[in-house]
Amino acid sequence: MNKPEEMVKLIYKAMDDKKAENIKILDIADVSTIADYFIICSGANTSQMEAIIDNITETLGRAGYETKRTEGGRNSSWILMDYGDVVVHIFSKEDRLFYDLERIWRDGKTVAIEDIG
Repeated sequence: MNKPEEMVKLIYKAMDDKKAENIKILDIADVSTIADYFIICSGANTSQMEAIIDNITETLGRAGYETKRTEGGRNSSWILMDYGDVVVHIFSKEDRLFYDLERIWRDGKTVAIEDIG
């Protein structure tokens, strides 16, 4: 399995384990050089968002992956975690609707977790 796909699976599971809402995987490899995948989810509140961040950080750290950078701190309504080939977006429900990354990146392909790797 390629590194990006392994990261996607680990991130998805880490999100799902913390009950992240509306998890979407976008394959943007053919439309951008930024990354191969975006993974987007929503959290019900800042506590849940922090739990999702912590779980992703711990899960990927154990697998040997470190974030290149994180934008948006604790209590932010949008957190971006850059793992190079995979970029994670964790939103409050309101900000997710407002920024609508799925629409902005609609040239990418929405991929089901079952179809990864």
